[in-house]
Amino acid sequence: MHGNAEAWPRGPFGPSGAVGSTVRARRTVLAVTHHVTAATRLADVMPLLESDPRIAVAYTRAPASAFTGGLDEMLHRMGGLVLPWQQAVQTPFDLCVAASHGMLEQLHAPVLTIPHGAGPGKLLHRAPGFGPAADRPVTGLLRHRVVVDGRVVPSAMAFGHERHLRQVEAECPEALPVAFVCGDPCLDRLIASLPYQTAYRRALGTGDGRRVVLISSTWGAHSLLGQRSDLLQRVVDELSPDQYQVVVALHPHIWAWHGRRQIIAWCADGLRLLPPEEGWQAALVAADHVIGDHGSVTCYGAALGVPVLLGAFSETEVSPGSHVARLGAIAPRVDWEQPLGPQLDDSLHAFDERACTAFRDELSSRPDESARLLRKEMYRLLRLDEPDRPPLVEPVSLPQAVNPPADRLLPDRMFGHQLGDCAQKHGHAEPPDEPERRLDRPEDPEAPADPVPGGEDETPASAEAGRGRADSRGSPASVRRR
Repeated sequence: MHGNAEAWPRGPFGPSGAVGSTVRARRTVLAVTHHVTAATRLADVMPLLESDPRIAVAYTRAPASAFTGGLDEMLHRMGGLVLPWQQAVQTPFDLCVAASHGMLEQLHAPVLTIPHGAGPGKLLHRAPGFGPAADRPVTGLLRHRVVVDGRVVPSAMAFGHERHLRQVEAECPEALPVAFVCGDPCLDRLIASLPYQTAYRRALGTGDGRRVVLISSTWGAHSLLGQRSDLLQRVVDELSPDQYQVVVALHPHIWAWHGRRQIIAWCADGLRLLPPEEGWQAALVAADHVIGDHGSVTCYGAALGVPVLLGAFSETEVSPGSHVARLGAIAPRVDWEQPLGPQLDDSLHAFDERACTAFRDELSSRPDESARLLRKEMYRLLRLDEPDRPPLVEPVSLPQAVNPPADRLLPDRMFGHQLGDCAQKHGHAEPPDEPERRLDRPEDPEAPADPVPGGEDETPASAEAGRGRADSRGSPASVRRR
C-alpha cells in the first residue's frame, strides 16, 4: 500500500493532475480510511461529492490502526482511485474527509471528520500494564489525536446530536469551535430503507412466517461474542429454523483481527453470516429481533423500533450519560440460563412507540438532514457553490451472506427496477431510466413480489410490512410484529 514514487498511481491531483484529465476538476478531495468500519461510513458520505464533475475524489489508507485487515480489499472493490499513504501525504488536496482520527495532521488540506458509529458513547479500551488505572477518554474524542503539536487538526468535526458538543467541550475543548451538528447519515439511510424490508428479507432467504433474528456483536473481550464464545452454536441449537432465520453481523474489527477463514469456521450451519463491509444495515431493516450488546448496530436497531435483547452489556465500557448508557437502562437482558424463544417473545413488548422515538432522538437531533448539512459543510470547505439539486439519500444495498443457502440463486426479476416511483414518493434517490440488472438494489416494495402467469401478486399486508416501524421521515409508528 506504500510502494515507491515510481509506482505511484497518477490521476487528477497534484501538479500534473491536468495532464491526462478528460474531465478537468476544479477541486480534489481525499477520503481517508483507517479501517473497514470507517470506510463503510465514508461510503455513506462520499457520494455527496462524487457525482459533481467539478470534484475529483481519491482514497487512501492511513496506517494508524491495528485493525486494517480487509481494508485494502474493500477499497479495491469500491472501485475508487486508491493512493498509497506516502503519496497522499505528499500531495496537496482541497479537502480531506475521514471517519476516524490518527495521522491526519500529515495531510496537506483542511480535514473534515465524521463519526464512524452511532456517536461518542464508549470509553477507550484500557491498556494492559503494571501502573495504576486512570480515567479513560471517550472514543472518537481522543485529545492526543484531535490536537497535535499545539493545533487542532480538523477544520470541521461533524456530530449527530447537540449533546455531543458538550462531550467535545469536556474531552477536548480546543475543538469546540470547529464542531457542528449534522445528524446521523447512517440512521438517515436506514430510515430511507424501511420501505424495502420485504426485498431485504427475501435476499436473506427468509420465507413467509419466519422471524429474522439478527445477532450483533461489537469487538473486544466485553462484547457479546467475547462474553459468549458458544453464542452462535447456542442460538442455532435453540431456535428452530422453521420459525427463525438467524443472521449474524460481527464488528469488522473481529474480522480484521481473527481473519475471514476463522470467522466462517466459527459459524454453525443454519446461520446467515454477513460480510464485514456491508449487509448489517439491510439485515437490521429486515430484522424482527436483535440480540446485541453495547455496539452501534444494537443502538441503531433500537432506534428503528426493532425489539432488542442485550446478550452482553458492560457498563464499565460505556460513557455515562451517553445514548449507549441509555440503551443499557431500557433494554431487557438475556438470561442465558433460560430458553431464548420465550425471551424473544417477551421482548416484543419491551419497547413502546414512545421509547423508540425517545431513543432515536438520542442518536440524531437533525433527523433526515445529514446529507444536506454535511454537503453544505463540505462545499464550504471546498469554496464551491453547492449543486442546485438536493442531495439524494440512497437505500442501503441488498444483503449478501458469506454463506448463502443453496437456494440463494434467485431470478433477476425479483430485484426488479421499479424503484423510481417509490423513491420519489419517499424523497429518496431513484435509479437511472434503464438500470442494469443488479443484485444490490432493493425492489419497489409496491411492485409484485414475483408475478407468474395466473399467479397472485404480493398481498397488501406484506407490501406494508416494511413500513411498520417508521415512515420515510423517521417518525415513530406502532411496533410491528408478525
